[in-house]
Amino acid sequence: MAKLKFLYGTMNSKKTADLLAVAHSYSETGRYPLLVTSQLDTRSNHMISSRIGVSAKPDIILKDGDTLVHAVDQHLEDKNYSIVLVDEAQFLTINQIEQLALLVDDYDLPVMAYGLKTDFRGTLFPASKRLLEISDEIEEIRSICWYCSRKATMNIRVDESGNKVSEGKTVQIGGNLNYQPVCRYHFVHGGNIHEAISE
Repeated sequence: MAKLKFLYGTMNSKKTADLLAVAHSYSETGRYPLLVTSQLDTRSNHMISSRIGVSAKPDIILKDGDTLVHAVDQHLEDKNYSIVLVDEAQFLTINQIEQLALLVDDYDLPVMAYGLKTDFRGTLFPASKRLLEISDEIEEIRSICWYCSRKATMNIRVDESGNKVSEGKTVQIGGNLNYQPVCRYHFVHGGNIHEAISE
């Protein structure tokens, strides 16, 4: 029986690497994974790319107003897909998240959605909140704090000097230069990223 699974983690927790490993496993056994990402993630020219150096071209790049089920229907005409793998799920709309559940319930397609749980303010992304509410399974992909050996549970945004930023747009695309995974203690008390690196 197909399930909707939400796999969340902080920045640098190997979410995309895990997604690409699952896609590879399906491909190796002759089954097709349908790769989906958001148009908002422009870091690698809309490729699904991991920091460890592996990448894949997505089958579907979703814009805010796109109907996910319609896009999947068009792809199912060409191939018999076995699973839907979603990268950067936090950027999808609530409606698109609910359509992921429809793919599971009406199409019997398993869906694995990977993404961040909270933004740099420590607030749930709306799409992630909905995934937490309706997913059949929820799994945390663990990573460690940039400053210490505690488990990272939050993300901070930093400026050019390495200091924590507390204001700004919720969505600002960036990698290691802009965001770091931290434990709750360092999310609250902060610090300077450059000083942490030099210690």
